[in-house]
Amino acid sequence: MVNPLVIQGTLNRLRGSVAIALFPQLNVNAAYLGKEAISFALEGESAQLIGTLTGAVTSPEPYMFATISIHLLRTQNLAELYKVQLETETLLGPIIVYPDVQTGGISSFKLINCVLQSVQELSFNGQQADMVVRIRGIYPTNALMYAAS
Repeated sequence: MVNPLVIQGTLNRLRGSVAIALFPQLNVNAAYLGKEAISFALEGESAQLIGTLTGAVTSPEPYMFATISIHLLRTQNLAELYKVQLETETLLGPIIVYPDVQTGGISSFKLINCVLQSVQELSFNGQQADMVVRIRGIYPTNALMYAAS
């Protein structure tokens, strides 16, 4: 039987953040975020099973696409910096996404070749504080496949 007294850990919504190495002025922490904060989604498969006549061949993928949705407060200057970045240079390079974990647990996600992809529809009715920006990049997977060559 599993020990029911295992400590479950703690989430801390104020720890979630995004660091952009080449554009540190775009770094995001809790002070600049709406209630939805930061979302992180991986797209695609980390490996494929390719059917054969009698089974399957495995084929690991070297990367997956990742999308980060950042709910910036439009009332903060950082939202303006992202707007200017969209207008001038959308190639962001490497970034790190830090999760909302207090201690232990899941570690940060390091992405490469990131782009400032889009801004979600904005509503100017005085009832929506967020400006949702989407960053898309590559999340390397299956690092051991490079060691095999």
